[in-house]
Amino acid sequence: MSDFRRFHSIMLRKYSLQFIFLLVLACFCSLQVFAQSVSSLPYRSQEVSEKDGIPVLIKHLPNWESVRDRAVIANTAEPIKAVLGTRPILDLIDFTGGTEAVTARYDVGRLLIIEYSSPQASVAADKAFMAKLAEGNDSGKTIYRRIGNYNAFVFDAVDEVSANALLDQVKYEKFVQWLGENPFLQKQAERNFIITTSDLFVSTVLIILIGIGIAIFGGVITGYVFFNFRERKRASQPTFSDAGGMTRLNLDGLTPDIIPERLLND
Repeated sequence: MSDFRRFHSIMLRKYSLQFIFLLVLACFCSLQVFAQSVSSLPYRSQEVSEKDGIPVLIKHLPNWESVRDRAVIANTAEPIKAVLGTRPILDLIDFTGGTEAVTARYDVGRLLIIEYSSPQASVAADKAFMAKLAEGNDSGKTIYRRIGNYNAFVFDAVDEVSANALLDQVKYEKFVQWLGENPFLQKQAERNFIITTSDLFVSTVLIILIGIGIAIFGGVITGYVFFNFRERKRASQPTFSDAGGMTRLNLDGLTPDIIPERLLND
């Protein structure tokens, strides 16, 4: 009986160890598969559209609907360098702090849009990019422009005019909504008051000047018409009298004689 118990305990320990080993192996394999599945997932942008879940940065590409399938968006340099190749200017992109970039191929060249999380970071990057481009290492085939918080490049540009036309289609559109009270509300109110007051003042001055101009023009027209009327009336008189038709002594012999037929009879 003791031998049976000893055999039973040995077998139980053996199968228990095997079960634990298989369980650990299964957990390890599942973690590997999960890690591979997570690593194979595409990068998810920080800002996506509420309607269709497409990253907003992709929607700011020119004709984004036609290039969305071949567009690459990332928050690290490796995916961008894998598409654009080794370029010294790409080493200047600082992806820390939430910086994102998207690139897509067009007929006039390959467009790269970099979005920084703050205007200060975009301005600092703009200075670094301009200094690097001033060295002239790319034979003028790279066209660059800062658009809002976007720093946009056109690499391997066919010509400068077409590249600038492509950059003109990149629009920086952001809507800022305060969760609490807007700290700039008072300044905006003061600015709106100043603008409204200045517009009202300018409108009032213009109306007054227009009224004065109309009055002067109307006075000139009225005076001209009245002057011509008086000139016509005076020209129709046989003699000139400065008395205006009043009774006066005919000392100078200019007043015509009164026709007797026009006098009232007693």
